[in-house]
Amino acid sequence: MDALELTGRARTHVLQLDELHAALHHGVVEPFQVLRAAAAREGIELAVFSSFRDFRTQSAIWNRKYRGERPLYGRDGRPREHTALDEDELLDAILLWSALPGASRHHWGTDIDVYDRAAMPADYRVQLLPEEYGAGGVFAELSHWLDTNLLRFGFFRPYDTDRGGVHPEPWHISYGAVAVPAAAALSVELLAQALHDAELLGKSRVLERLPEIHARFVANVGRPAPAE
Repeated sequence: MDALELTGRARTHVLQLDELHAALHHGVVEPFQVLRAAAAREGIELAVFSSFRDFRTQSAIWNRKYRGERPLYGRDGRPREHTALDEDELLDAILLWSALPGASRHHWGTDIDVYDRAAMPADYRVQLLPEEYGAGGVFAELSHWLDTNLLRFGFFRPYDTDRGGVHPEPWHISYGAVAVPAAAALSVELLAQALHDAELLGKSRVLERLPEIHARFVANVGRPAPAE
């Protein structure tokens, strides 16, 4: 991927799949379809909640949270009062659950938020909350299946546990063969270039903190386990 693709400012690396209502990196389409077929054989209808997301869309999410138009949550999952936060606290609260524009793994088309459509009761609305994927949750069976099977299909969970950066996201899977090189190529300098002309709220402070943000919230993720 080139710099524009890595930072979500181009979509030349992704293919739109109407049957999935998703866009994926061209190198991820077949592996994901194989993963879906394997899940289907176990009665799991692996569906896509979110896949490729461009820089503009990520910026809109960021700016709405910065303005207090979307809720903010702490590491304990409880809502945080927007007006009670100073700027650094606000940035950290956003980054805990939402990626910095230019740094989202969804820009690459390699990362997919998934759920099990077959497990959903009628009229159920997917929330992408950890409790949905934990013991007794509506997607607990899916989560267990992913734990057992992701690696053999080349996928992994980058936010599998709390490392002090992004909150754990059991629904978020990543295709290692493409995502790992993309992550290595996404440098602080490349991010700074992508943000230079962006209409991003809090940008001055973000740029001041960019090396720390990159280390804590971008590079601080799980890696595919080595094959046995």
